[in-house]
Amino acid sequence: MASTLRKIINDPVHGFITINDPLVFEIIKHPFYQRLRRIQQMAMAQLVYPGAVHTRLHHSLGAYHLMTIAIAELRDKGMEISAEEAQAAKAAILLHDIGHGPYSHALEKVLLKGVHHESMSLLIMQFLNTSDNPILKGGLDLAIQIFTNQYPKKFLHQLISGQLDVDRLDYLSRDSFFTGVSEGVVGYERIIKMLTVHNNELVVEEKGINSVEKFLVSRRLMYWQVYRHKTVVASENMLVKIIERAQYLFQHQNKEVATGAVLDYFLGKFNGELASIDLDAFCQLDDTDILFAIKQWQHHSDKVLSILCNRFLNRQCFKCFMQSNLIEEDTFKSHFEKVKTHFKLTDEETAFLCFKSETSNTMYHSKEETIKILLKSGEIANISAIQNALINESLSAPVKKFYICWLND
Repeated sequence: MASTLRKIINDPVHGFITINDPLVFEIIKHPFYQRLRRIQQMAMAQLVYPGAVHTRLHHSLGAYHLMTIAIAELRDKGMEISAEEAQAAKAAILLHDIGHGPYSHALEKVLLKGVHHESMSLLIMQFLNTSDNPILKGGLDLAIQIFTNQYPKKFLHQLISGQLDVDRLDYLSRDSFFTGVSEGVVGYERIIKMLTVHNNELVVEEKGINSVEKFLVSRRLMYWQVYRHKTVVASENMLVKIIERAQYLFQHQNKEVATGAVLDYFLGKFNGELASIDLDAFCQLDDTDILFAIKQWQHHSDKVLSILCNRFLNRQCFKCFMQSNLIEEDTFKSHFEKVKTHFKLTDEETAFLCFKSETSNTMYHSKEETIKILLKSGEIANISAIQNALINESLSAPVKKFYICWLND
């Protein structure tokens, strides 16, 4: 009997992950959680880094593993964390990304306009907590409190969502591993070893400053080298434009665009209100629905949708030019007119094939998300205020880049 309550998962990043909790078993077994196997962690980054095909399930299990290590470390330092609190924190991190839709962040603002994935995660957690399953029913009360930062022990929430949360520690390590980009390698084990609690908040021991700085710099390097690589930006924008065009056609009564599957609900029936969402429909939706639709739409009579889908399937994505300054209007108009003339489109249609936008990243929000350092003197200081620290106001400033995407012949 005992053997059924303990399983080991061999993870390529962290090694062996042990599952030995009945509540965790029930979460992992649930169809809503298993759906994460069919949602890629890094959306279209695989077009640049072919190995980046890991899923949200891989990441959530890795974050769960790091949460287990972090709780053990804090307990060793004298922090009082009960078995119920530990179980709840592990359940919360396991479910923190369950609200992601197809291709993760790439389509989040298109399929579910105005609905953040964390809001969906909370909605699903609440649903599981009221299910008929005797282990899940009521079993997530404490996990939900920690996830929403309503629990008195604030540091448990900070392990899930904060500057040094186990979510970030896992995805940086995991994404670096699967892309092969060494700039993302972080010393997550040392960072966890340096964590402690002061006045109910998560802090870092002074001797861990260098590891934290390396972690923050790695985040910025990964952002611009991987997550916002110009080809990733181009391909994810192409995915967005495909869905936007399909939604436009669906809402204009174009019956040919209907897939006859659950995706149709998000092409025209969802009104954008979280309270009205068909949760079962959302939890049936994954990457395969989108890819299946794109394979269908490549033969669609609508010229714009057909072009976008054909190009997407064959990695003939938008050209993307990215710079630190605003894109000059004359430059944009020149590209726009060339695309319009080449494909013989109207201005409205051309807007799906040529557009400009911007993207930004801040390595460290010194005012909004502080990393507190426990000095050897016993005092607490913000990492950006420590003399000779790498993290200062200049590195805290956001980096913004402007880009133009267009489809050429």
